[in-house]
Amino acid sequence: MLELSAIATYSAPGEPGVLANAVGWITGTLLGTVATTACIIAVALVGFSMLAGRLPVRQGARVVLGCFLLLGAPMIASAFGGFWQSRSAPAPAPPAAAAPTGNPRGDLPPVDSEPYAGASLRRD
Repeated sequence: MLELSAIATYSAPGEPGVLANAVGWITGTLLGTVATTACIIAVALVGFSMLAGRLPVRQGARVVLGCFLLLGAPMIASAFGGFWQSRSAPAPAPPAAAAPTGNPRGDLPPVDSEPYAGASLRRD
């Protein structure tokens, strides 16, 4: 017969479970240096096979696309996750400031006949 205290220690709510640790390990393995190295080797081998004519371009593109999806999965998932988050009401627009009428500095003098008049800054 199990004691009640032993059951309470196995199901402590604050500690991550074994399953969460396993998922974290798998995620780290699939997105870490092992996956990056495997993708680099796969793309290199597929590239050599395509250059030699032993692999069609369509199948080579599938491998490159698969590596892109594997290594870009966190960014893709966060982009899709942003669509489903609740969005708050937009902030009210700031009050419109009175726009100045006319040009406060005056009009620019006409350009001389020189086609390359130099800088476009005024010399006041």
